[in-house]
Amino acid sequence: MNIYISGQGAFAVQVADALWDEGHRIAGVAAPRLRKGHCDESNAMSWDRLRSWAYPRSVPWTDSAELRAMHVPDGVDIIVAAHSHAFIGRRTRARAAVAAIGYHPSLLPLHRGRDAIRWTIRDGDKVTGGSVYHLTERTDGGPIAAQEHLFVPPGSTPQSLWREHLAPLGVRLLVRVVADLAEGRRIEVPQDEKLATWEPAMDAKPLFKPELIALPGTALVDGSKWALHAR
Repeated sequence: MNIYISGQGAFAVQVADALWDEGHRIAGVAAPRLRKGHCDESNAMSWDRLRSWAYPRSVPWTDSAELRAMHVPDGVDIIVAAHSHAFIGRRTRARAAVAAIGYHPSLLPLHRGRDAIRWTIRDGDKVTGGSVYHLTERTDGGPIAAQEHLFVPPGSTPQSLWREHLAPLGVRLLVRVVADLAEGRRIEVPQDEKLATWEPAMDAKPLFKPELIALPGTALVDGSKWALHAR
């Protein structure tokens, strides 16, 4: 299969290596221009790992911040999102002849959002898992293609849970789904929206939403002021 990968960091490279080893062709990648915290474009050591992986293999690279349909070459069968923070739009997804899939480190529809693992630890979940799903207009909301659960080891941190358990699971699930699609097996299980949870990024600024905490006898005047109504 001809595969286009949008992702970043070590996980994206692990996915690229695994698919490459399975005999699939990586037709192109989209990744951040630089690693987080780096600013020297002239130093290849500052490049994102997926970008660095692509360069010696003559695999075309696009800055994920600029990813559009025109950057996905002709003949791509599958688009794979591997730790991608770039939204892959409808026209871009349509460039894949077979499917556009991504991995999320939770048991979707639980813990949608970019900090799923940190919320798993914060909430004290005893069970978590990974999900490969079909990309749609709804972030983390597409039909499930593969899913497995695992128990959260005592004393886990977000870093250890990802590195030792959820990242290896993600590589394995993505390889399995690509193999299924290559054999003509397409699995799409709709997510149950009644069970869905969404948590914001933990480093996001707090939102002022007084309408969510209104007290009886109060009414929103202009979005920032409250007035007491006599009863």
